Amino acid sequence: MFGLGAATRIYVAVGPTDMRKSFEGLFGLVKERLGCSPLSGHLFLFANARRNRLKVLYWDGYGTLVIMGRIIANQENPLS
Repeated sequence: MFGLGAATRIYVAVGPTDMRKSFEGLFGLVKERLGCSPLSGHLFLFANARRNRLKVLYWDGYGTLVIMGRIIANQENPLS
C-alpha cells in the first residue's frame, strides 16, 4: 500500500495509450505527452482506446509502481 500526500497531483493522459507499454514506455509518455517528470511523486493515469483498461504510473521514492485495472462489462463506464 502507498500513501499519497495532499500535494500529490493526478495527471490524465489525453488520447489512447498502448497498454503493452511498461515502465520505460510510460516514463517516455509522461515526459513527451504530459511534460512532467515521472519521478515527481505524482500519479499518471493512462487509458486504452476503448477506455476499459487503465494504467497508473507512480514513483514512491524507492521504486516505480505500474498499476493496471480493467473495467468489467455490464458496469457503468466512469470514463465516458
